[in-house]
Amino acid sequence: MAQSASVQIPRVSSGPAPPTATGARRDEIARGVVGRRRELDLVLAAVSAGRDIVLEGPPGTSKSTILRAITANWGVPFVLVEGNAELTPARLVGHHNPARVLREDYSAENFVPGPLVEAMQAGGFLYIEELNRAPEDTLNTLLSAMAEREVAVPRVGLITALPTFRVLASMNPFDNVGTARISDSVYDRWCRLAVGYQDEPEERDIVAVRTGCDDATLVADAVAITRATRAHPELRRGSSVRGAIDLVAIGVQLGELGSYEEDRARLVLDAALLALSARVGVDEASDLTPEQVITEIWENHFFSRPGVLRRGPTA
Repeated sequence: MAQSASVQIPRVSSGPAPPTATGARRDEIARGVVGRRRELDLVLAAVSAGRDIVLEGPPGTSKSTILRAITANWGVPFVLVEGNAELTPARLVGHHNPARVLREDYSAENFVPGPLVEAMQAGGFLYIEELNRAPEDTLNTLLSAMAEREVAVPRVGLITALPTFRVLASMNPFDNVGTARISDSVYDRWCRLAVGYQDEPEERDIVAVRTGCDDATLVADAVAITRATRAHPELRRGSSVRGAIDLVAIGVQLGELGSYEEDRARLVLDAALLALSARVGVDEASDLTPEQVITEIWENHFFSRPGVLRRGPTA
């Protein structure tokens, strides 16, 4: 079957220009983000300057929330891609429709854009979640798009991005299972911002906003217990604030069932076991189970404070 001549897509010069990073615009975007003022300033400055940025830090630290708030304010698409072993270059860039190729041969008309081309043509933010779980050859596909703002697609032609196109990513710490080192050639195209956990008051605000719970004591207990998982010596991985959000949401529902009226602390324990046990990782050298560690954290929180009698071991 003869191949048709490749179609040259002209360089795109029109489209929305990136907004400037002004204080008023930042304040407007910040209304959708709890805390993270410094991080928001840095990310907004980078993307307004036409730069791509990778956010490195543990899950649940508002990385995607910041980016979604910016794209919503700019009025550009937010194209989410999950980094994993199945993210091949063809999945990222796009492919030709097999059925149409059999009938018509290859052409620009039967090309199905992948998320990279989709974001370039729409002037959106391509956001790759868990970047360091993606294959290296897939990441190398990004180099031309990031350096030249264009990508050559076989049998289609040269695709050039609109001015608001950005390549953004998040990545977990390198010691997480399943992650890999990013090559220097890829790293050299990105600005990088390390993002840690928010402080306790901000996490309380996040939980209250996300759950709509007005029980400040329950929110405080949930956040304190969740934060304690990050420093426990038997755990290699603690829970993000998402654990506290689920703990509160479950606790509210348990309270409405009426089975814990005489033992509020037990309500928090059962909600914590349900919300946190899958989110923590026990160290390989430990003999404890996630449930035992969470129960210990709960006991320390409720019964080991100054002036409070320690509770006996809980089964």
